[in-house]
Amino acid sequence: MGQDGEVQISARADYALRALCLLAAAPEQCAVKADEIAAAQDIPRTFLDGILVELRRAGLIESRRGRDGGHRLARPAYAISLADVIRVTDGPLALVRGQRPENHTYGGAARHLQDVWVAVRASLREILELTTVAQVVTGDLPDPVLNYTRQDRSWQSVWPTESR
Repeated sequence: MGQDGEVQISARADYALRALCLLAAAPEQCAVKADEIAAAQDIPRTFLDGILVELRRAGLIESRRGRDGGHRLARPAYAISLADVIRVTDGPLALVRGQRPENHTYGGAARHLQDVWVAVRASLREILELTTVAQVVTGDLPDPVLNYTRQDRSWQSVWPTESR
């Protein structure tokens, strides 16, 4: 969760996922150069380079230098969940004040707030662990994702609220 309690998908995670989708859509065994990824997904090249290093260290991509070099997936796209990528780029899926939800306890009227934070993390896991890079590329998204996207409210921002 972000500094103010909101769930945020960082630019780093978004760029990493977009890069992996592009690699997943590339012909099998075809290495894609960082310049091509950056141009196709409108990602700043210097930012992308750091992300590609993280993805390689995590074993999600392979990189090869040289004229025929580039980047490709290290494992099948169906075996890479969105949660895998976000954990590489950003760490845990949901933190409360920089700590895991189960590490907080509250007293009095707020005593059940920990339950809510744990549920928020679980709902993120439900979506992000079930959804793979391959599903994003093909559009064959899991039912929990489709159930949310079919709801009009999911497409409407409720922040910031109207001032009176």
